[in-house]
Amino acid sequence: MVRKIQPEPFRIKMVEPVTVPDQAQREDALRKGHFNMFGLTSRDIYIDLLTDSGTGAMSKQQWAALMRGDEAYAGADSFFALKDSVREVLGFEYVIPTHQGRAAENIVFGTLLKKGDIVPFNMPFDTTRAHIFNMGADPVDCVVDDAFDPSSDHPFKGDVDIGKLEDTIRNYGKDRIPLIMVTVTNNSGGGQPVSLGNLRSVSAVAKREGIPFFLDAARMAENAYFIKAREKECAGMSVAQILRAMMDCVDAITVSCKKDPLVNIGGMICCRTEDMYQKLLPRVILYEGFVTYGGLAGRDLEALALGLREMTDEQYLAHRVAQVAYLGDILEEGGVPYVKPAGGHAIFIDAAAFLPHIPQKHYPADVLGIEIYREAAIRGIGLGALAFATEDEKSGEMMLPRLELFRLAINRRTYTNSHIEYVGESVVNVFKRKDSIRYGLKVTYAPPVKGLHHFLAHLEPFDLK
Repeated sequence: MVRKIQPEPFRIKMVEPVTVPDQAQREDALRKGHFNMFGLTSRDIYIDLLTDSGTGAMSKQQWAALMRGDEAYAGADSFFALKDSVREVLGFEYVIPTHQGRAAENIVFGTLLKKGDIVPFNMPFDTTRAHIFNMGADPVDCVVDDAFDPSSDHPFKGDVDIGKLEDTIRNYGKDRIPLIMVTVTNNSGGGQPVSLGNLRSVSAVAKREGIPFFLDAARMAENAYFIKAREKECAGMSVAQILRAMMDCVDAITVSCKKDPLVNIGGMICCRTEDMYQKLLPRVILYEGFVTYGGLAGRDLEALALGLREMTDEQYLAHRVAQVAYLGDILEEGGVPYVKPAGGHAIFIDAAAFLPHIPQKHYPADVLGIEIYREAAIRGIGLGALAFATEDEKSGEMMLPRLELFRLAINRRTYTNSHIEYVGESVVNVFKRKDSIRYGLKVTYAPPVKGLHHFLAHLEPFDLK
């Protein structure tokens, strides 16, 4: 296989020294962190691919913009800079800043949901599910079946199955459904995009039923890039035009701005109507701050206003998507199974296929995380049974997810292609010795809040018989 490599569309102006901890230091770090990747400290790690959230590099224009920050408690100029960017890039009239994406989820779900409600999705991610559970409601997956086949080359595995969506509305009744939400790209299913045609179809169902339609839009620019590349009807459109067309389908969005909008902290809710805006504001003040800063400093608002514009740069997006695909090519050469096609922000290794001899109830994705860290001081995160298993309320049995994935999330504008090669070659080395990995994990501590186990769990290895 010939690897396709695309040079970085940036040059390095500042460096952050990193070191590779030795084997003894890695083992000590694993023990102290209770064998949970969230328990490791930054100094324990050489290449940190735990998440792409807030871990990217800002541009020199964003750093300069920090100096313009207006720190007024109410009505700061920096808020209006953000408002202008939201209107011009996304087309929404109303914006509520929050300190990060899960805060936006807290505002929306805490305001609109009640016990017994249902929220249809393609597939929600971890904190989204947890916020819904916290309100006594339940998410319902309506994603296409191809999402559960890691080897499928379906170009839009994040799409909603319209038949499943309509069945969900019919079975539960629209009175129990305060909103429909689609995640773009679909993180839980491997960073897979949603087509513009599918968004328009979901929008038509939502309008017909009178149900508000929201996007979890953390990776909206990457999704728009995939639409341009894969949806032939959109090939002649710019990424910026496709992004606006996506937004035109929905009533509101929640955003973790620590992803595509290229900032290290921040989130927001954008909506079309004053009625929705006013409905959400009281909870903003209770949990975040005044409505024009929402838990962010003015300098953060300025950086975000610029990041929203920079995220649609097609040269940057082409490199970002190609860098993720490059990692996939290296793994492909080494025979490592991963979710195909390569996603926009991460490679998702199929841990069930990588370690088929470890039962899913013993967390093979998290075992894989331990072994990759042992091999090369690289941190990723398991997104399988530990993150997404639920307990059947009647039987008490563990209900396992259909996918057992391990994610290597690529930070934006942060690591070079040589770093990516190191990651790929290290994972291939683990794959070569996969048959010698003969242990599972058990949970020795789990938090009492549903949906948050993998963040705080203490794990302990045990030998498999």
